[in-house]
Amino acid sequence: MPTSERVTVTLPTEVVRDIDRIEKNRSKFVLEAVRHELRRRRREELRRSLRSPHPESAQLAEAGFDEWASGLPTDDAAELVNMEAGTPVRWLPGEGWVEVKK
Repeated sequence: MPTSERVTVTLPTEVVRDIDRIEKNRSKFVLEAVRHELRRRRREELRRSLRSPHPESAQLAEAGFDEWASGLPTDDAAELVNMEAGTPVRWLPGEGWVEVKK
């Protein structure tokens, strides 16, 4: 169950009247408005970040993925993961992950 906190917000009388004409539940209206504004501000922050990315991000984008990937360790993945050590599983809709019988 989500937790809530009580806050006191002071609004001009005419704004409260406008809210009451649209929505009986003031808290619900204010919550929806605040969530909408938070989403708007996050999108704006993302746009601002994309307009002036972190210098390392810009360098990575300029270098390109292939160049970046060529700098990764070339160790064989077989040395990192023992494919025989795990339990084979598969996904079944409605059931989830189930063990595959050998």
